[in-house]
Amino acid sequence: MKRESRINVSDYAIILVLLLMIVGMAIVKPVFLSSGNLINIARQISMVAIIGIGMTFVLIIGEIDLSVGHIACLAGIIVSMCLKSGMNMGISIILAILVGCVIGCANGFINTYLKIPSFIVTMGMDNVAYGIVLVITNAYPITGLPEGFKIIGRGYLGFIPVPVIIMAVCYVLGIICLKYFKFGRNMFAIGGNKEAAKLSGIAVEKCKVAIFTLSGLTAAISGVILASRLFSGQPSSGSTFTMDAIASCVIGGTSTTGGRGRIWGTLIGALIMGIVDNGMTLLGISTNWQYIVKGAIIIVAVGLDQIKRRD
Repeated sequence: MKRESRINVSDYAIILVLLLMIVGMAIVKPVFLSSGNLINIARQISMVAIIGIGMTFVLIIGEIDLSVGHIACLAGIIVSMCLKSGMNMGISIILAILVGCVIGCANGFINTYLKIPSFIVTMGMDNVAYGIVLVITNAYPITGLPEGFKIIGRGYLGFIPVPVIIMAVCYVLGIICLKYFKFGRNMFAIGGNKEAAKLSGIAVEKCKVAIFTLSGLTAAISGVILASRLFSGQPSSGSTFTMDAIASCVIGGTSTTGGRGRIWGTLIGALIMGIVDNGMTLLGISTNWQYIVKGAIIIVAVGLDQIKRRD
């Protein structure tokens, strides 16, 4: 009974932290609550938050994906090169997303069937993706894209940025998948005990490959949004996405050791990370210090998760 009470308090604690941060920033910098700044925060976090969905799935099964940042970068480069060559926008986007799915699937296959730890596989694949980016671009940005491509990263539907709408759709689908589908229940079973899950009839190997593929999918979607927002394919883009996505997941209550996670928590975690970024910028804090603060947040979040696991 006490444990259930502690879990409920934990569920509300992250929301309380978010509200306190909003109130604190509003007091220190009233401009923080301006509609323009709030819309900017929502647009800023959309890409990391979308990647966070796939990362949440991966963490729930007790694995990790360190390749998402450069998968996003590669997807942005692919869509930019296709568009510059005159290819149809829809086909260009589909190709870029397929590239992300293929890399994610490769991560899952190597981890599952070749028994190489996901930490090693995805760290290596991150370098492979970045190497491909440098080879096909010669480290130069891809520019000269069609004007219509801007709408994905810079457009609005009413007063709501298109990236935020894409993020909302992805989260609705992610929550439905995790809460109402057998696939979602299987994730928690695999993260809790892989052997028990296998004995209960769950196709653990296929499920793991599918989850890594979904992680590649969400990374590629974010990469397309980023390329549209920058209106170019930038070889250096997306480098911070991986750590920001992991931080969002862990802050939001997803365990790094598997078996526990929540999609809505990842969104709140992304909001908290976005407010930290935005708040430090408004306060004139150096980018160098921002890296230190965000790194410390990740360490503290993982440390608290480990303490909860021991309780």
